[in-house]
Formats: sequence, C-alpha cells, structure tokens
Amino acid sequence: QVQLVESGGGLVQAGDSLRLSCAASGRTFSSYTMGWFRQAPGKEREFVAAINWFGGRTRYADSVKGRFTISRDNAKNTLYLQTNSLKPEDMAVYYCAASYLGNLGASSFDVWGQGTQVTVSS
Repeated sequence: QVQLVESGGGLVQAGDSLRLSCAASGRTFSSYTMGWFRQAPGKEREFVAAINWFGGRTRYADSVKGRFTISRDNAKNTLYLQTNSLKPEDMAVYYCAASYLGNLGASSFDVWGQGTQVTVSS
C-alpha cells in the first residue's frame, strides 16, 4: 500500500497562509483518492478536504470552503493543501489520508500519515 509523509506545517499568524504537502510512495499514487483531516487538542479528528484519484472532483468541509484548496500532482506523487486566511480555530495536527480507488466520503480512508502541526496565533 502507499506510504504518506506530510510536511509544511508551522507557526503562523491569523490571516496568513500555509501550503501543506503529502509525499506518497509505494503503490501507484494515481489510483488513490486522497484527503486531508485534522485533529485539534481534545477534539475528534475531522474531515477537511478530499480529491479523487484523477483530480476531477473535490469536496470540502463547510468550515474551510473558500479558504482551503486541495490539489494533487500525480507526476510528483504529491498531495497539497493550500490554506489561506488561517484562523485560530484551524490550529490542529493535519493528516494526509488515502483510499485505494475510493470515493470522497470521509469513512473511505484507511491509510494515514503521521501528521504535521499547524499553529495559528491570534
């Protein structure tokens, strides 16, 4: 199966932007529907965004619509999450996830990265 490694997290101020990346290795990346999830301290992990295996369809949580953009480069085996206009409530560990030929539903993902921390100061 595919292995996932996130990067790009950091400490930013409210209103700033970050681009998160997820490098995939192993099985054919282009066969995987990919997603981003996040988990804040004391809260359950929540769905953020997903993109299907050829990049033609995307889905977003209402809380990030219009601010975050998910994209993928199958030639580079890399998934991205552009996060703009960050808010303190966006602060969390962000996880990359994969689903082999899966749909965009949050429950379809079964491969996970180790996470990257995003900290937003007000």
